[in-house]
Amino acid sequence: MRFDLHCHTTASDGVLSPSDLVRRAAEKGVEVLAVTDHDTLAGLDEIRATIASEQLPLRLVSGVEISTGWEHHEIHIVALGVDEQNPGLTAFLAAQLARREARAEEIGRRLEKCQLPGTYEEAKALAGDAAVTRAHFARVLMARGVADNMQKVFKKYLSRGNKGYVPAEWPEMAVAIEAIHGAGGLAVLAHPSRYDLTAKWIKRLLVAFKAAGGDAMEVSLPQQSPQERANLGQWAKDHDLYISVGSDFHFPSSWTELGRHLWLPKEGMPLWLGYPGHFGLSSEEHASLLAAC
Repeated sequence: MRFDLHCHTTASDGVLSPSDLVRRAAEKGVEVLAVTDHDTLAGLDEIRATIASEQLPLRLVSGVEISTGWEHHEIHIVALGVDEQNPGLTAFLAAQLARREARAEEIGRRLEKCQLPGTYEEAKALAGDAAVTRAHFARVLMARGVADNMQKVFKKYLSRGNKGYVPAEWPEMAVAIEAIHGAGGLAVLAHPSRYDLTAKWIKRLLVAFKAAGGDAMEVSLPQQSPQERANLGQWAKDHDLYISVGSDFHFPSSWTELGRHLWLPKEGMPLWLGYPGHFGLSSEEHASLLAAC
């Protein structure tokens, strides 16, 4: 069974609409999909309608990727299987979107001081109904010819230490995890190897994440060496965390794709085997997947 439990649509900073994303996921053979837009659940109704009307062979897991803070680092937590109507979670996400808007306005002001006026307005138009993110600013600057790819734009303007960078004031991990659990969801540490942390600091992060109530960590992304997956799987096992997978898909490209190369290392226990009900697994499917581990 092919799982992809981390991806994005135009409801946040992805480039495919919710409908187009699930069509692509089905085309790529994904069977269990979590759409996890940044700090919003906005695209899930459209996704459900598309799956139903087009009879796509997909099981949807309600999800959201939440930004938090830890030791001066921005840490992302993927929430899976949440009750989308839970008052505590909806209030929490509303506060997150307010933080995003304030940050975007300040990024626009700082870029204007760099002789780049109007970037906030253009990023806002590009985002549409979604919250403005740094990715939207990066696309605006690419369109203006400031740089020819996203990485260069971030390196020049939008990453820590550069003139367009605005530190985010995100809540602590424990606050986000409490909101996730209050809505019946599971808290998964997203892409731990992407935080520019040494192995020692990743292990410190895992200790803090587990102490805050975390349930699992992502150990498999499209671009990874077998050794990195094995290390992450072992660290998850060492810290009593389940393991999860996610492409972190934002747009079609040659290096990342929905459901591609998301095999798991032998180290660790998959999250869906610990919580089959969150992923719509029947008892027969659960037993079959468990036997295959």
